[in-house]
Amino acid sequence: MTIYEQTATGIWSVDSPLSDYYEEDLPLQIGHRDLVQDPIQQRMFVILLAVTAALLIFALLILPGLLRNNQAQISENVAPQAEAAVVENVVSGIGIGGLSPVFSPEVQHWAPQIIEWSAAYNLDPNIVATIMQIESCGDPQAGSSAGAQGLFQVMPFHFSTGENMLDPQTNAARGLAYYVERLEQTAGDVGLAFAGYNGGHVAAGTTWDNWANETQRYFTWSTGIYEEASTGLTESTTLQEWLAAGGASLCDQAANQLGLQ
Repeated sequence: MTIYEQTATGIWSVDSPLSDYYEEDLPLQIGHRDLVQDPIQQRMFVILLAVTAALLIFALLILPGLLRNNQAQISENVAPQAEAAVVENVVSGIGIGGLSPVFSPEVQHWAPQIIEWSAAYNLDPNIVATIMQIESCGDPQAGSSAGAQGLFQVMPFHFSTGENMLDPQTNAARGLAYYVERLEQTAGDVGLAFAGYNGGHVAAGTTWDNWANETQRYFTWSTGIYEEASTGLTESTTLQEWLAAGGASLCDQAANQLGLQ
């Protein structure tokens, strides 16, 4: 018979919890006490805590006081400025919203409309009344030899086709729009704009020596009346001079037209 010689085969050992030599691979756990903290990191952490605490103290205790003081200072600065602005408006007459009593009764007759028109064109009511005073003294039917028409003596070429030149609303719209143009041309110079209303844009862009005699007189009357109306006077010396120089007849005509006589 054949004898087979047995040879030992290799043996593989298997690690298991039952093996005497089994060693389980446990996860490495390190507690915070096992770590050695860097002294620099410790100091930075302390500094951060200190800064945070300081900011909290500032926000809770100091900042509200600073804000109150700053608000009080702003109020103190704004109040005088606001008061000065009010005084300036009163002196200049701009934005007062009322009509000076210096104007003649014929012009005062149109006070509600003057206030309305001045608001529509952002003008001082005393400017509107000054123009009406000199141009027509409140006569809506006034006309001149040059062809000027109505309350504000507007030339026909300023109207659109079909417009009623004597209609007070239409006449005021055309006349005041033209004055606003002259006011813009002269960078807000009320006196030069008055001159331009009478003598045209050329007069508004020049000076007294270049004006016609009529424009010089118009400038004198208008600026004098307006200044006295704007300063809170109850009577205008310039207006009385204008009446004596021939304006009285114009006002008599207006009073008759308005039924005030």
